[in-house]
Amino acid sequence: MRHMKWARWAITALALSICLPAALADHHKTVADCTRFEQNDKSDDTLELKLHNSCSIPVDCSLSWTVVCAPKSAKRRATHPGSAKVSLATGAEQSTDASASVCGDDAWTIDDVSWNCQPNNE
Repeated sequence: MRHMKWARWAITALALSICLPAALADHHKTVADCTRFEQNDKSDDTLELKLHNSCSIPVDCSLSWTVVCAPKSAKRRATHPGSAKVSLATGAEQSTDASASVCGDDAWTIDDVSWNCQPNNE
């Protein structure tokens, strides 16, 4: 009899340890869990920065990046920060271009690309 109680307790504990974390994970879903970022080459000097919102609420997002002209030159090196703010409805996506056209014919890189989304407060 004592062995049966222990076995029932062990099976119950195992079932809870498997099911409970999955149930709690959905309860603590964040905006980061349902937004997505993509970066693609658009042309020779432009990157497309795209945000997707699969959240059940609208979100406000910010993007930032730095265009570095002549990154290996000590004299001609120049940095140009860029940024954009977008509001995304539920299920929407929007893209912004990060262009290095400011560098002209010089070499360039686009560095420090970052993004952040928060729930829309309106």
